[in-house]
Amino acid sequence: MKTKIVDSKNNMKVVITLCTYNESENLPRMLKELRTVLPEGDILVIDDDSPDGTGEIADKMAIADAHIHVLHRKEERGLGSATLKAFQVSLEGDYDLLVNLDADFSHPARYIPELIEALQASQADVAIGSRYIQGGKIIGWPLKRHLMSRCINIWSRLFLGLKVRDCSGSYRCYRCSMLKKVDFNRFRSQGYSVQEELLYRCAQVGAKIVESPIVFEERRVGESKINMKEAFRAVYVILRCGLERFRKTNSRD
Repeated sequence: MKTKIVDSKNNMKVVITLCTYNESENLPRMLKELRTVLPEGDILVIDDDSPDGTGEIADKMAIADAHIHVLHRKEERGLGSATLKAFQVSLEGDYDLLVNLDADFSHPARYIPELIEALQASQADVAIGSRYIQGGKIIGWPLKRHLMSRCINIWSRLFLGLKVRDCSGSYRCYRCSMLKKVDFNRFRSQGYSVQEELLYRCAQVGAKIVESPIVFEERRVGESKINMKEAFRAVYVILRCGLERFRKTNSRD
């Protein structure tokens, strides 16, 4: 498949956010692929003081490419808080679109143009790289991961009122003008549940959300950080957000 390149003629300024922890083997190749797909976009790497030197690698690549920016977090760790920090920092810039994806190649960079096209064509505020609509699929997961993912998505639709199929995937394109309406101080998530809560908070400010199919590929090197403890935390956070939603609905009635 020939890789599409994001067309800059529409004058849309795009930033890509990557949250990293021990991704030294993946990050150099990922940054090169992103630069190929999005030659004129900016890339923000948020590194949680990775002991394997991921942050130092990002710094070296940033010296060679002025469009790569790196933020090191020394005192705080966790995918949820790192993602929110990446968004807040990006929203201080003059960007039109924010694309978030993982640095482990489970989210192939080649889908970025399709996500942006889906967002623009439907005049949406969020475009999800979806594994669970026609054309999407997952490669390389054991049965346990499939069950965990399916259950958390059902749970999210039930309690958060989300109408999309893939609530838990982090591969998304957001319209920055919509994200600026979101109150990031209200977030409860510190871990993987940030993805479901992001959709919930976006929906609460009236965001239109669409899905575009992707093939999710299990990481090439390194280990997944998700575990059962993290999954139970996600269930709890989604439950609390759901109760918040029900209280709001009842108060309006």
